[in-house]
This record gives sequence, C-alpha cells and structure tokens, in this order.
Amino acid sequence: MPNNKNALIRYQALDKCFRNPGRRYFWEELLEACNQALSDFDPTSDGIQRRQLLDDIRFMESEQGWSIPLERNKDGKRVFYRYADLKFSINNQPINETEANQLKSALLVLSRFKGLPQFEWINEIIPRFEQSFNFRPESHDIIGFDHNEYLRGIDRIGDLFNAVLYRKVLSIKYKPFHVPEPFDYQLHPYYLKQYNSRWFLLGYNPEVSKITIIALDRIENVEETGAYYTNDKTLNFQEYFEDIVGVSRMEDAQPIKVELFVAKDQVPYILTKPLHGSQKRVFENEEGLVISLKVIPNFELEQLILSHGEKIQVLSPEIFREKIKIRLTEALFKYRL
Repeated sequence: MPNNKNALIRYQALDKCFRNPGRRYFWEELLEACNQALSDFDPTSDGIQRRQLLDDIRFMESEQGWSIPLERNKDGKRVFYRYADLKFSINNQPINETEANQLKSALLVLSRFKGLPQFEWINEIIPRFEQSFNFRPESHDIIGFDHNEYLRGIDRIGDLFNAVLYRKVLSIKYKPFHVPEPFDYQLHPYYLKQYNSRWFLLGYNPEVSKITIIALDRIENVEETGAYYTNDKTLNFQEYFEDIVGVSRMEDAQPIKVELFVAKDQVPYILTKPLHGSQKRVFENEEGLVISLKVIPNFELEQLILSHGEKIQVLSPEIFREKIKIRLTEALFKYRL
C-alpha cells in the first residue's frame, strides 16, 4: 500500500468515483472529490492540481498500483472516467507487484527459521504464499545468514520464544563453563538475543532480584512453572544493549570513553564496520586513526579488540589498556619456545 497518507486518501476518493454508475466524473469533478476528501481529513490541506490528479490515475493503472480497468468515455469534446467493471475496487484487489516483492523478501528472511522446532508453521505458510501470490521459488539460495545450525541449544529457541511471548515462568537447569555441576533456578524470560552466532536468554531472576543472562548452549533442561510472571514494563532492551558490545553488562556500570588507535591499513574496515554505534573519529595522520567509543567495557569488547591483533591499540583509559596488555602478554608467553 502507498506510504503517503494523502496519496492513499486520494486513491480511495478516485476509486469511489470510478465505481459510481450514477454520475459522470470528468477531471474537474475528480479533482474536486480528491480535494474534498483531503480537506475532510485535514482542513488545512491546500489540495492538489490537475497534474497530480493525472499522475495518481496513471499510478492506479500501473502494475505498481492496482492495474485498474479504467475506461475513458467521450461526452462531446470532454472525457469522463469510469471502471469497465463496476464491481472492481482497489479495496478488494490482491496485493500489487511492489507489495508482493516486499512480501517475498520478508519470506526469504523468515525461511532462515525453517526446520527449527516450534517454527514448523513457517514450513507450511511459505508454500501457501508462493502459490497464492504466484511466487517462483528460487532454484538457488540468493541470501545467506551467519547461522550455525549445529549450535547446541538451538532446538530450544521455539519453546523459549513462546515462554517470552506468553509470559511463562521457567525452571532452568543450567551449567556454566566454569562450574563442575549444573544448578537450578527460576527465570522470568523477557528477551532472546543473538550475538556472535550464539543465542542468549535474558530474564528476571527472583533469587538475586536482577536481570540474568544465560547462554542457550549451557541450558540442560527447561520446564514451565505455574509461578506468577513478573513483567518489567520499564525495561527497554534497545537501551539495555546500547552501551555495550555483546550481551554482558555489569549491574550499575556506566559507559566510559575508550580511545583506540587503528593502524592505517585497518582504518577502512573500522570505518565501514564500526566497533560500536558510539564510534567517533578523534584524530588521523599518516600512521592511522584514533577513534573513541562510549561504552561499558566487558569481555566481548576485549575479544573484539583482540580479534584485530596488532591493528588496534588501546590508548585509554589506563586500566583498560593494562587489561588488554596483560592478555596479550600472556598470549605471547604461550608462544615462547
């Protein structure tokens, strides 16, 4: 459908005129009907002129519009407009070509979930759309995602998705990498997050009265409970992740300014794929570029910086610079003969 509200109002007004068998609509009457509809919606509207009216009619006749069956009938030297089929209406038409292509693109994205438990409906709905809207299935993939289908815990996404959607409190048996035995706790699930090809579940942990983040690949068992679900309506996950890289966030931590030096040959990569949304250019010379980030330092930020090897150097703050230096020193020590 058209995105512009005024355009949609005009198309609806024209559609009504074209379907009216009891009156002949010349361009002057069509223009008056459009401007009246615009004025009814917005009294401050200036209306449109004849040129815009003719452009609207051409759009409605096009494949990008509704391919309306419009007749131009002569009455002396004048022409009036009417549908060849008076039962036709843009409101009972299937989606147009542009909308079909947009929907097809969306289905391509949805298809990445095919085969996952609890998402079997996608396997059923895609062929129906292909048949209903005459989509031609592609003979080969034309888009790929960074998706590890062998990742442990991925089979739980459907159940956890439903738990978040329907606000079900969960009893989870969880085993982090650094503990010998799994332990049980209750979680009120709020959000599923993917980072670095891994999936994480965020929720309220009543035992510690704070948000807890767990990796799906470390979950050993999940069961729904009948406990009352605590919903935090003040929590905005876009803001929650805004100041960090990845998913780890220390409670009550505040973002700080981190300055990094980027080697000259690495600069194009850092500029086209920023390390963080807060990235800013500070200074540039023949040797490279100094950038700044406003972030809460965490393990994921360390890993991201270290992944660039010698191409990125931490300049400040000193405590964070020293932490990276220690990790690099320990790594170098392991390569000594």
